[in-house]
Amino acid sequence: MIVHNGVMLSYVLPAFVCVGLLVIGGLLIAMRLRHKYDPNLIGALIGGMLCFLLLEALPALT
Repeated sequence: MIVHNGVMLSYVLPAFVCVGLLVIGGLLIAMRLRHKYDPNLIGALIGGMLCFLLLEALPALT
């Protein structure tokens, strides 16, 4: 998708963030229910994903 308008980008980015949160949240809930993972492990996975976001995606947006 090519976004040429700054106003349109301000609507598209939160939409993708919400979809990503739903997908990742559903994955983590499924992992917790199916495999009985420890909440500390799930917290570590969330921290790793946030670290990846800060290191990779944030410089691409600025």
